[in-house]
Amino acid sequence: MDFKLSEEQDMIIKTTRDFVINELYPHETEIENTGVLRPELRKEIKAKAIAAGLYAANMPAEAGGAGLDTLTWVLYEKELGRANYALHWNCVARPSNILMACVGEQREKYLFPAVQGKMVDCLAMTEPGVGSDVRGMKCFAKQDGDNFIVNGTKHFISHADEATFTILFAATGEEDTPRGKKKLITAFLVDKGIKGFTVRDGYKNVSHRGYNNCILEFNDCRLHKSQILGELHKGFEVANEWLGATRLQVASTCIGRAERAMEHATQYAVDRHQFGQQIGKFQGVSFKLADMAMELKAAELLTLEAAWKFDQKTVTDMDMAMAKLKATEVLAFIADEAIQIHGGMGLMSDLPLERIWRDARVERIWEGTSEIQRHIISRALLRPLGG
Repeated sequence: MDFKLSEEQDMIIKTTRDFVINELYPHETEIENTGVLRPELRKEIKAKAIAAGLYAANMPAEAGGAGLDTLTWVLYEKELGRANYALHWNCVARPSNILMACVGEQREKYLFPAVQGKMVDCLAMTEPGVGSDVRGMKCFAKQDGDNFIVNGTKHFISHADEATFTILFAATGEEDTPRGKKKLITAFLVDKGIKGFTVRDGYKNVSHRGYNNCILEFNDCRLHKSQILGELHKGFEVANEWLGATRLQVASTCIGRAERAMEHATQYAVDRHQFGQQIGKFQGVSFKLADMAMELKAAELLTLEAAWKFDQKTVTDMDMAMAKLKATEVLAFIADEAIQIHGGMGLMSDLPLERIWRDARVERIWEGTSEIQRHIISRALLRPLGG
């Protein structure tokens, strides 16, 4: 494998890093102190991101996006991941790739406006009491002629308060499987504001201030069959085709934050003196830095390899599970060790370390828990042997 980056990749990394430092870092303290991303600030940064060519960079050129290959996209995500989540996700948005499943008028109504920044999507799959067992969802869309009547609740739906439409996954039937009856799932495009669809405030949480989760309620919400994304009962197929790389997105943003924490810890080990010398000269600190650097490199290599294999069409679920698992756990490790190296100052809000430490916790839960990733990996190892 050639590890050398192209001139274009170097340029994208530099452009994104400069944007993060100049346009996002200055507003982090405000978001952390208030827990709110002001609409006017979001609009201002979003316009700058569009002008810089950074908005919707994950989307194919045919849809009006930057058309980055997966490896380059992961490098771009790593740089964005260094900043407060609300700032980089809501202001330098990446519409869900699942919108590429739009056909006909759906492309004009949802896909293109989302890429252009005129509309914002959110993904609604998780439900109370369901979690990782997606097939157990209770939100049901009952067919009524050319329409579907939806009833149920979704929660933990990220940035639904900002979204103008929702990509809803709902049960539309059942099928018999060796393990009993399982739900058939269909994806729908649902406009905010239609009758029977309510977006409510979600839960207060420790991670990612300013980036809100919401509760979505559907009460006899009527959707036309033209709002189906993909095919009836084929929601999982649509998700599997377009959403696989989201685990690489999580992995890469985690690596970016871990890298930022590592930089602070390394600089502090040089600047801070105790007992007449730099604390980095003490083995208790220097060995921490060595372990942090090694783990960060391992996570980065796993993620970049998975992205490269994605482009080669040879990636497996195990590749992406390993990248997501390693990167999220390494971020937690490095954030904690960086604070330990700083001592009491590491817990003060003057530095971004306590935020990175807090934000790290959710990464091992969303987009598939660490336990789910280990299940995927172990299953890939055992099944070929009959296990």
